[in-house]
Amino acid sequence: MTRRTWLALSTAASLNAQESRAYPGVAYRNYARCLPDYLKGLAQAAYTRRRADLEKLATPELIVERKRWARQTFWSLIGGQPERTPLNPRTVDTVQRGTYRIEKVIYYARPGFPITANLYVPNRGRSSFPAVLLQMGHSPLGKAYTTYQRCAQGLVQLGFVVLGFDPQGQGERVYYPDSSGKASRLSSADDEHSTAGRQMLLTGDTVTRLQTWDAVRSLDYLLSLPYVDRRHVATTGQSGGGTIAMYLMAVDDRLSCAALASANSENFACADFEAPGSTDDAEQNLVGAGPLGFDRWDTIYPFAPKPLLISVSDKDFFGTYSPHYLSSGWEEFQQLKKIYSTLGKADHLAWGGTALPHSLEYDSRLQIYNWFLRWMKADARPVTEEPPTKVETPETLQCTESGNVIKSLQSQTPFSMQLKRSSRPRQETLERLLQLERTSYGPLQTLKSMPGRGVTIEAVELQSAPSVHVPAWVFLPRPHRNNRPLLLLLEGGGRNAAWHEDELFQSLARQGFAVCVPDLRGIGDLLGEIGPGNPRYTRRHNEEEEYAWASLILGKPLLGQRVSDVLALVRGLKQHPVLGSRPIMVAAHGRLTVVAQFAAALTPQISRIYLAGGLVSFHSVVETENYGHAFSNFIPNILNSTDLPDVTAHMGMRKVTLGGLIDGAGRRLDSGSVRKAYEKVRNLDVVDQPTWTAEALARIATS
Repeated sequence: MTRRTWLALSTAASLNAQESRAYPGVAYRNYARCLPDYLKGLAQAAYTRRRADLEKLATPELIVERKRWARQTFWSLIGGQPERTPLNPRTVDTVQRGTYRIEKVIYYARPGFPITANLYVPNRGRSSFPAVLLQMGHSPLGKAYTTYQRCAQGLVQLGFVVLGFDPQGQGERVYYPDSSGKASRLSSADDEHSTAGRQMLLTGDTVTRLQTWDAVRSLDYLLSLPYVDRRHVATTGQSGGGTIAMYLMAVDDRLSCAALASANSENFACADFEAPGSTDDAEQNLVGAGPLGFDRWDTIYPFAPKPLLISVSDKDFFGTYSPHYLSSGWEEFQQLKKIYSTLGKADHLAWGGTALPHSLEYDSRLQIYNWFLRWMKADARPVTEEPPTKVETPETLQCTESGNVIKSLQSQTPFSMQLKRSSRPRQETLERLLQLERTSYGPLQTLKSMPGRGVTIEAVELQSAPSVHVPAWVFLPRPHRNNRPLLLLLEGGGRNAAWHEDELFQSLARQGFAVCVPDLRGIGDLLGEIGPGNPRYTRRHNEEEEYAWASLILGKPLLGQRVSDVLALVRGLKQHPVLGSRPIMVAAHGRLTVVAQFAAALTPQISRIYLAGGLVSFHSVVETENYGHAFSNFIPNILNSTDLPDVTAHMGMRKVTLGGLIDGAGRRLDSGSVRKAYEKVRNLDVVDQPTWTAEALARIATS
């Protein structure tokens, strides 16, 4: 019996038992399924749309149109194609190794943005060599990582020119260096990518675009060499390198062959989606792809029907990627196979693999060698053994004196380039930026009313979106007073953070305030449950940031979802028989202040707001290299349209109180700096401390 079947049967049995015995208590729903089920609905819609589009590809003409659409859509999703600028290549040194040489080269993807690379060239043989662009996975060593070195050495001894370059954040291109100036101060190469990638979204750029362009410019350099046969140029890569190889295949027709080794070749919106899905580091998350019916495998379609090997690690579905890595990949491979067959090139597509863990090990390298020998050297025979290889030290392969492009070449970084990025003003409404849902799903429901010490406590619930029910506590003063506002508190710890009778929520109610404290999506009881799969993967992915990425990929920012929850709750509270006549003040703490600002800007039913310890502006995040604000509040392109002070100014003459705001690095700002940032807000009060006590909230609410 499967887990799903067992859950269905046990749930049905439980419900039947409740009906027969008329269970007298509150039959709470499983709130931990609300956010996962909401995202699952979005993913299913994206999956269904894409499958329907692919089923229509019955002729070569329709396939050509799909290829064109896929390339255009990919560029649009990642921020557009950059301008080609001079490569300014130079060879800084050469290492001779018997039958081949290793040239240390530097060229520029963009002005001030150098790439360090090793070029492996056969010392004898034909005058025109087939060539391979070798792309690296997420090792801190970049091009010097052992298995990537061995692959380059094996290929060059088989008669290929090979170019291997350091990806961003790896090898000599570490952009967040520690005190040594070489190693990253961040915890991994993935963090080097995502730290920049999150920040770039605010201005409408992506690290996906930067890394794709690195690959394009590396191919430019490889093809500029006079001894490279331009008719036979391939790309390969393992893990993250395989994923960037897919992106290069999406945008560049000059490639003639490709081999992917344990790339992230699973679709996000796959069958049997389990939230938060196959989120990964920033360049692998295609923001906004879901509503378009675009997914990772669409990056491969422009390459068809050229020779392509897709090699996987059979262990990756529980060792590296999501539980659907293999099932999604195999389903997509069958669909791509139909495309190759329709184009008359069925033999040009192959599936390979290994039972070993995630790595470019010996057997995987042999698959790559033989694939390239078959399609790029017609006179070559298959090999059963790798040519002899010897790993060089990173220093031997180093292209810069210091081992880091910032120190030796004064390289720009993704952060410094964002500082110089000019804004592209866009007239976007707040609703569109948030992808807001305003549909009403019914009134606020009181599940049970209970007496407390000097208060009445109501357990309430309201549906705010498909599959989403927002639970909240309402604390009513006894006796009822109608002259004080209703305090809607947005607490980062959720509705259960301070609910006891001697704690914040009931203390406010005993002072005459009605108090409502909800859980919002991904918070408190609405925290998503851990899905099936290897616990090392699923536990690590059951984080707010992963849900934020999933929401962005599926076109519904988590910030917008939470604002929808608040707006639905405000409408529901206005219909409450006791609370409806009270003015509503929203008080928010920490990262939820951003939710409060947008909600108050979008409904006049919020009469005033108090923001404690919130972010002063998104500009301060972009201006801070070591920023620390929650990714759940990030909106793509927001800084091309608005910022938090402008959002708050939408409140007009309604009262705004700001307490202890912080900048992008988490530093407390003085009241003068806050007033200057919020000078457009017409009814403003600023206090230095982010006070979050019953006394302070009562004072602010009655001032």
